[in-house]
Amino acid sequence: MTVVLCHVLEVTGSPESELDKDGVRQAVYEGAEFERSRKWSDAIVHYRDALELWPDNEELKYGLRRARFHMQIDRRYADPSYGKSLLRLSDRQSLELLDEVLMKIHSHYVDSLSSTYFLAHGTESVYLALNNEAFLEKHHVYDVTNHQLKAARRMLFDEYWNKPISGPDEGRKLVLEVAERLESQLGISRVPIILEYVFGGCNALDDYSSYLTPGKLTDLYSNIEGEFVGLGIEMKSEAGKGIHLIDVLPDSPALAGGLEPECFITHVDGVDVLDKPTDEAASLITGKSGSRVQLRWIDPRGQDRTGTFVRREVKVKSVPIAKIIDEANGVGYLRLAGFQRTTAQEFDEALTQLSRQGMKSLIWDVRGNPGGLLTAAVEVLDRLIDNGVLVSTKGRTSDQNWTYSAHSAGTWNVPLVLLIDENSASASEIVAGAVRDHQRGTLVGRKSYGKWSVQSIFPVSQSCGLRLTTAKFYSPNGLNHTKIGVEPDVLVPRDASEHLRVTEKSLDTDPDILKAVELLQDTQLTRTP
Repeated sequence: MTVVLCHVLEVTGSPESELDKDGVRQAVYEGAEFERSRKWSDAIVHYRDALELWPDNEELKYGLRRARFHMQIDRRYADPSYGKSLLRLSDRQSLELLDEVLMKIHSHYVDSLSSTYFLAHGTESVYLALNNEAFLEKHHVYDVTNHQLKAARRMLFDEYWNKPISGPDEGRKLVLEVAERLESQLGISRVPIILEYVFGGCNALDDYSSYLTPGKLTDLYSNIEGEFVGLGIEMKSEAGKGIHLIDVLPDSPALAGGLEPECFITHVDGVDVLDKPTDEAASLITGKSGSRVQLRWIDPRGQDRTGTFVRREVKVKSVPIAKIIDEANGVGYLRLAGFQRTTAQEFDEALTQLSRQGMKSLIWDVRGNPGGLLTAAVEVLDRLIDNGVLVSTKGRTSDQNWTYSAHSAGTWNVPLVLLIDENSASASEIVAGAVRDHQRGTLVGRKSYGKWSVQSIFPVSQSCGLRLTTAKFYSPNGLNHTKIGVEPDVLVPRDASEHLRVTEKSLDTDPDILKAVELLQDTQLTRTP
């Protein structure tokens, strides 16, 4: 619709402001429809897209903010560990948790943050929770009228919105006061209100910082270690269709049981998941090692299938593919899916294998790689860059200021092409920045994501964690590409909505890889005596 409007503007010369008003009104209406249906992820994508057209519109900005808050609340209440551990705390324990979180943020977060700002976001989270079905259903708010809910929300807005706080003691007093008043007015116990201040307050931080429930903390450590218990699937819920399988890991229960990419799971142990959010559906699929789960799904050919799967430990490989893709010119290809503890070892093994098979040049693929351990990025870069700074970090405290440099021993000096795209983030961008600044190779693909910050994980009581941005990282030339990303040397246009799925079968037709092979073949020709 927006493209059509732009063409109309060019042809008729109609006032741009009127067309913008119509477009904004339609965008706000469509976003509200997603929200009414509790399709928070769809609402977030919609508002983001609309803000690219109207970046200064406040209604769209708050729609995006509101949808994010609601999605976080839904996810908390779909997380079994939230109910089993945190909602069972006493008032005193939950207030101590709030104090602990604020203390760690004041001590370690990369930017200075006031208690007033943190608690204002907590108040906003409570305000939205009182209009969130998952929250209200969990706390049995059945006998409360809409008028009472509106009055409670109005009280929050009128009396506590951005209320100045002089320090932690006054902040604790405010939170307890709000919790007591809502308990009196609505019958909601104080603990879930205090917890909204803990979780909601963290929305005052950047997009990469958050409070982690015991379950989410376990998941994060599993990703770092490269192993977890489950079926071995990458999934995303799609309303009305079920759980869309984006990818199925090799050597996994899912693959062994017949699941494949582009399947749609419709039932889990007999429970209909056609319209369940991703996190809620995932909680049904996950479980202890050795336990069973029955699935019903529609395969890519439209066939309705069922099967029983046994959950077990699944290892995620950092290097899922390493092979020679052009034997005549010795072009090797190595896909790096993430940066975890085993990455350097896997990288070494893959390069050695490719060298034995005749590698003369290398395509290193970090497209879709969301990052991981900074140290893993440094270790693999050290294999391909022989000297100089690889990356540096700068934080609010001196212990976050580091410079990482290369060592000449063990360097592979083969010609290099690095593949990047809009989902290459964090540690992948450390790699891209170093390759660019050292002129070590050619970057091919699309502009990277633009996440140039370092997160640290802090343990918190009740088996929880706090992920905080503690520093920003800089390329060897001292550049930080936050919200900018790294531009490729050679742009290969591609539809951003198309999900990247790299398999050994797709290597021969992948446009990025074909361009990389072409560049390396030219390099080989120029190097031939």
